[in-house]
Amino acid sequence: MFGSILGRVLFGLVAAACLMGCMTAGMVDQEGQGVMAKKTIEEVLREHSGRLMSIPGVVGTAEGLKDGRPCVKVLIIQKTPELEREIPRNLEGYPVEIVETGEIRAYPKK
Repeated sequence: MFGSILGRVLFGLVAAACLMGCMTAGMVDQEGQGVMAKKTIEEVLREHSGRLMSIPGVVGTAEGLKDGRPCVKVLIIQKTPELEREIPRNLEGYPVEIVETGEIRAYPKK
């Protein structure tokens, strides 16, 4: 009986370690160190989109994929050194990708 309990505990620990490794893969902080995201990408976008959209030249934010992993996309009119300095490289463990789109305008309603 002891062997089966110990086996289950060890299996649980190994499974947890594997899951943690999968969750943190590809997520880095500003120093390039691996981190685990504590929030979903949707929560991160909801919390940071207002601030990002207040930066002159930013026309949108979106959820996307970078190297097959979730990322925050920041849509800008035109890339400039100032914008690239002002927009963070990652948000709460998710990489940020800057995408030059030009101006975005809504079509008039018909």
